[in-house]
Amino acid sequence: MLGVYDYTVILTYLSIVSACIGIACSFTPQLILAAIICLMVCGCLDAFDGKVARSKPNRTDFAKKFGIQIDSLSDVIAFGVLPACIGINLVKTSRFLDRLTTKTHYYTYLTDFFYIICILYVLGAVIRLAYYNVQEEERQKEEDCNRMYFNGVPVTTAALVFPIIYLIQMANRLDLTMVYMFFMALIGALFVSEKKIPKPGFKHLMIFIVLGLVEVILMISIKLFVNVQ
Repeated sequence: MLGVYDYTVILTYLSIVSACIGIACSFTPQLILAAIICLMVCGCLDAFDGKVARSKPNRTDFAKKFGIQIDSLSDVIAFGVLPACIGINLVKTSRFLDRLTTKTHYYTYLTDFFYIICILYVLGAVIRLAYYNVQEEERQKEEDCNRMYFNGVPVTTAALVFPIIYLIQMANRLDLTMVYMFFMALIGALFVSEKKIPKPGFKHLMIFIVLGLVEVILMISIKLFVNVQ
């Protein structure tokens, strides 16, 4: 059977499953929260998949190259397609945009513009990950240590930024679709920037995970007790 199926890639495969579930949920307005949580689960799994993969001694060159490729393909789905699907469906169900489009047909172009932002966001994520794959393969030929910097904003930023926006929307009963779109355009552009960003250490990853758990608890609490959709 083609592929690698040992424990070094199990977290990556689980991330793909979570992303697919999130994409399916994003098309139902009542399940947008579930899609956001799936995005955060993908971020949590991605934080540890590299460490798990490197824990296996004597990995073959094929296994290492397969790990790089499958990780990036997973990231395209989890942090490229999934946030874009959430964004598209937030635009479709936006109360604010709906009021604008009922006043004048010119505002319908704004909706189309937001769809274009989502498409360009995915394109930026794909370009960044393809560039990373080539760069990482060349780097590993020269050095065996872990990289210390990212070139451009990593795609996993999506798992931090977009859930925070949605949490604020839930907590304040606001329609922050335009804010979501603004950050989607900004992050999509930063994906392909050349700015060097220090790679977070284990302590930082644990802080992000704890914050993520707090966000999930707050979202579920608001959903259950405040009845915000």
